Amino acid sequence: MAVTSNRQLQVLFSGDITENIIQSALDNAVSPAMTLIQTLAIGDNTITAPVVSGVTVTGLTIIPPAANVNLIKLKQTATDAGVPLHKTDWTSLSLDTTFTTLVLNAAAQIVGVRLIWS
Repeated sequence: MAVTSNRQLQVLFSGDITENIIQSALDNAVSPAMTLIQTLAIGDNTITAPVVSGVTVTGLTIIPPAANVNLIKLKQTATDAGVPLHKTDWTSLSLDTTFTTLVLNAAAQIVGVRLIWS
């Protein structure tokens, strides 16, 4: 089964400055097109890209629950200090085809984190 993903980022400014910026990632004609809802345990959680024959991961969108109040840090390894992500806004990452894992560090358990692989 072939699935193509098309990811776009749109930023709209209004007020004293008005602008509409749309940036598109390259289409991925062999996308896994997978959505997972995951519970993050307190501490480091290793997130592994789906491994399916004929599929290539080029993007991951992380969507915390709307009512989340706990800090999530994005890390390459468990020893990294990490980058704090917004507690409720989504984060979309463009990934190289060599990507295999990343770490999400949760300050407390977070139920219902949506991971969209494209």
